[in-house]
Amino acid sequence: MPFMRRRPLLRAAVVGGGAYMAGKRTAQRRADQQDQDAAQDQRIDDLEQQDTAPAPAVPAQAPPSMADQLSQLADLHNQGVLSESEFAAAKTKLLNG
Repeated sequence: MPFMRRRPLLRAAVVGGGAYMAGKRTAQRRADQQDQDAAQDQRIDDLEQQDTAPAPAVPAQAPPSMADQLSQLADLHNQGVLSESEFAAAKTKLLNG
């Protein structure tokens, strides 16, 4: 009757092996999910650091020279946008400061 004794042991081995494999798969899925969560957290942290980084300084442009401003006023006067009196007033204001 040794055959009768083996069957319960074989059944226990099969059930135990199946449970072991299921547990192993579940543990692997949890580890994969934790890795994905950690990677996502890292990407979010990187984006937040980019948002708080100071913007690069834009060099200030030099104001237009007096000659350029006078040229623009003359062009506006020649185009008829400024009347003679408006042109004279703007030129005087520009030259006096």
